[in-house]
Amino acid sequence: MATTPNDAVPLKPLQGGALVLLTIAVAFSTFMEVLDMTIVNVAVPHIAGSLGVSPSEGTWTISSYALASAIMQPLTGWLARRFGEVRTFVASVFLFVVFSMLCGLASSMPMLVLCRLLQGAGSGPMVALSLTLLLSSYPKAKQGIALALWAMTVVVAPIFGPILGGVLTDNLSWPWIFYINVPVGALAGVITWGLLHKRETKTFKTPIDIIGLTLLVVGVGALQFMLDNGNDHDWFASPMITVLGITALICLTFLIVWEIHAKHPVVDLSLFKQRNFTIGVTALSLGMMAFFGINVVFPLWLQTTLGYTATWAGLASAPVGVLAFLMAPVIGANIQRLELRAVVTFAFMIFAGTSFWFASFDSSASFATLVLPRFIMGIGIACFFIPLNQIYLSGLPASEIASASGLANFCRTLGSSVSTAATVTLWQHRGEYHHATLTENISPAQPAATSFLQQLTHSGMSSKQALSMVDQLLTREALTLAVNDVFWVCAVLFLLLIPMLWLARPPFGSAGGATGH
Repeated sequence: MATTPNDAVPLKPLQGGALVLLTIAVAFSTFMEVLDMTIVNVAVPHIAGSLGVSPSEGTWTISSYALASAIMQPLTGWLARRFGEVRTFVASVFLFVVFSMLCGLASSMPMLVLCRLLQGAGSGPMVALSLTLLLSSYPKAKQGIALALWAMTVVVAPIFGPILGGVLTDNLSWPWIFYINVPVGALAGVITWGLLHKRETKTFKTPIDIIGLTLLVVGVGALQFMLDNGNDHDWFASPMITVLGITALICLTFLIVWEIHAKHPVVDLSLFKQRNFTIGVTALSLGMMAFFGINVVFPLWLQTTLGYTATWAGLASAPVGVLAFLMAPVIGANIQRLELRAVVTFAFMIFAGTSFWFASFDSSASFATLVLPRFIMGIGIACFFIPLNQIYLSGLPASEIASASGLANFCRTLGSSVSTAATVTLWQHRGEYHHATLTENISPAQPAATSFLQQLTHSGMSSKQALSMVDQLLTREALTLAVNDVFWVCAVLFLLLIPMLWLARPPFGSAGGATGH
């Protein structure tokens, strides 16, 4: 079925208008998929209120999508071999569009969670295959540009997600964060099919690895659920979280053992035998943990501690995309000439430097003060994602690009999930520690504290109101000191990753030598 006519003679890369059109279509579909990871974040209170559930139940709309998407990403390679890369990508886009529409129409929380689950499952292969299709359609000399454009959509989308989510929710209503996907996705799917349906890849009727698939679904499901709910249940003090943790550990351990020996593995772990793939994906995942951690706690701190609105917190976060957007084409165009390990080292030093800079701020920091390091951090983004994608794909044949990209995206997504859980927990625990430490200074033995309390009572407050005001100030400072600790930890992680980069072996060549189509 659908064996291509181009088995003997590889098709020429696309040129001119067709290539531009394909790039736009693929970029928009990738942008939407990654955007949907974060666009819901700011709308959770509105969704919860509208559907009559608590905000903590509202976060299920985020976790259900991330869970389904994470499970489907490593399956990309199998799906692409079974049905063809173009067919799988276009089907993925249209499933995403259909379930986006149904998410907007949902009238109850269970219905919305189910639709988000199916939306995530449908969109899972989209990001990995978008890179594969771009690389196979670009001339070899310009594959660096393709990689740069793809990396930018993946990086910029999570930054604009909260802003777009806030604007749509504040000015229209929360279903519009889903409806916006429909026209964009439908157009992207139609254009991609129109340009590429005659360039379909060879298909193979490989059987599905049921045991591997079951272990993947249960293992990743338990892990994601544990990460999403651990903080609310005080982690392993809760029997439920402990059981989830053990389940995830057992299933994922057995998955690795099973997949190594399976005849038709659902996740191709043999890719990790490639030195550059292993180093590239490890650096990408751990780097993403530190990078995502900063991007999670920064807007949370702005909103919960400094009193920023969702829109202003988004605007304070957004400048990180400016230099990233401008630098990406430059890095992409010169990727063959650059020492990629040095470029990523530079990126990690920029990230570490700006993180240490953030760690020096106090609660009186102005908007302009906060925006400047975010702006500079953008230089590092283009120097981080693009070269690492090139490194992990280097030396792989075109037939393995879909599997490699899917597995790398899975590791990146998992890194983001672990990061969200770990940084929020660290922030809260360090906040409690700093609050306790600061409270020790509020005693009759401290003249400054006594004097401040007297000023408050002389201004007309009761002693109870004065103490309440002091407690609010202590909480504000404690959470600021705690966010500084998180930035400090992320900065150290960036620096620790630098030596590992230099274990990768050049030449890194064109991305995966993807010339087989």
